[in-house]
Amino acid sequence: MESSKKYNLEERLIDFSILILDVIEQLPNDKIGNHLGGQLLRSGTSPALN
Repeated sequence: MESSKKYNLEERLIDFSILILDVIEQLPNDKIGNHLGGQLLRSGTSPALN
């Protein structure tokens, strides 16, 4: 693993959270899409906050 990648974990987790938000925006606006989007939002963004 490249040493610069090893030490920028916070930045990479923030970038991952942004990707998760982009994916959620593509989900259909129906009951299933909203349910899955909510779960994905919580699980995909929590690592960056922790």
